[in-house]
Amino acid sequence: MPAIINPYTQQVIETIPEATEAEVRAAIGRAQAIAPQLAAMPAYRRAQILTRTADLIESQSQSLAELMASESAKPMRYAKGEVNRAVETFTFAAEEARRIHGETVPLDAAKGGLGKIGYYVRVPVGVVAAITPFNFPLNLVAHKIAPAIAAGCPIVLKPAPTTPLTSIRLRDLMLEAGLPDEAFEIVVGDADVGRWLTTDPRIAMISFTGSPPVAHAISQVAGLRRTAFELGGNAATIIEPDANLEDAVQRCVVGSFAYSGQVCISIQRIYVHRSRYEAFRTQFLERTARLAQGDPLRDATEIGPMITESAAQRVEAWVQEAVEQGASISFGGQRQGAMMMPTVLENVSTEMKVMREEVFGPVVNLIPYDDFDEALAAADDSAFGLQAGIFTNDLAKAMRAVNRLNVGGVIINDSPTFRVDHMPYGGNKNSGVGREGPHFAIEDMTTLKMVVINT
Repeated sequence: MPAIINPYTQQVIETIPEATEAEVRAAIGRAQAIAPQLAAMPAYRRAQILTRTADLIESQSQSLAELMASESAKPMRYAKGEVNRAVETFTFAAEEARRIHGETVPLDAAKGGLGKIGYYVRVPVGVVAAITPFNFPLNLVAHKIAPAIAAGCPIVLKPAPTTPLTSIRLRDLMLEAGLPDEAFEIVVGDADVGRWLTTDPRIAMISFTGSPPVAHAISQVAGLRRTAFELGGNAATIIEPDANLEDAVQRCVVGSFAYSGQVCISIQRIYVHRSRYEAFRTQFLERTARLAQGDPLRDATEIGPMITESAAQRVEAWVQEAVEQGASISFGGQRQGAMMMPTVLENVSTEMKVMREEVFGPVVNLIPYDDFDEALAAADDSAFGLQAGIFTNDLAKAMRAVNRLNVGGVIINDSPTFRVDHMPYGGNKNSGVGREGPHFAIEDMTTLKMVVINT
């Protein structure tokens, strides 16, 4: 029976049985059986359940934040923020549930459509399989379950095996809010559980947040079913000479090291115009040095341990490999157990793993540049394309970045780590397919049914 371990104390919090294949198949069967009932549930009722869930989450915000901090080592300041975001995600989904609609189609625009009335409606696709990572154990689950229920789709969730407790608590709250038991099933386990879930023919859609290799494997077995993939990135930020340097430093430090960099849109590459490079570098290193490390359950903590010691060992190895290839460590680089110090690298090159892959740890690269178009090309030179940032007061340059960068989101005068929960969020290239945000997820979780009336 797998143990859920607190990454900071290394103590066992709880043990959760791993689902067997028979249990996964049974969970899918229960979800499939209730699909017609959920599809027939009126929109106002689905909205009520989602609104009530938001209220319950808010009423238990402290205990939920503490649970997340315990099982994922997310510092309380960020865990509390995640709870607040989950409240908004469910609220947005409730609002969207009330306005899922179709449109009329002017059939007489075609000669053969004379005398006919046409319109289409949106209907739920069926059972959704969702796989979520450890880093946002509440809000990333909310981004899958809330739109699914709004759309009228039952969902079977496989949370990250290191952080299942928050999603189990969320399911309890949703049942208390009035959701039928079978509409939200949870199966806990590792790769085998994910394989049983995603290969079952009764699954109509797969929503996955994780790594590109796993997404490619899912794609090979998905067939004609719908898929939505959010697969991470190595976000770039450009600092132009006219940027507000103090603001840029503050936002980039948070964007680089929040939750030890274990965020898909964590800043990994900062391109700074050479005329401002030394000033930015000095302030950035000073602010990084003041980050408070320690127990995630302390409100003052900004940097806690990574999810596992092996994750921190991998990041340390990547940093050492970069140093062996010519990079220099300007700050950090040390590891103690699962605690990896925030690390700033300079003199990096594009072939280094810390530049081309997703570090998913507290590591950021500082790179000077001379020409704006050179910076845009460098920022876009990545297999990933999730979000990018640019700090400038030049509107023309900001719009050039918008037009040039092949990413899912361009954030102007803020960190690419910025996200609010009703915006379309997702990436291009190896960063994924589809968009999250309740309105946009519901589009993927519904299909169109055309109605033609011959008058």
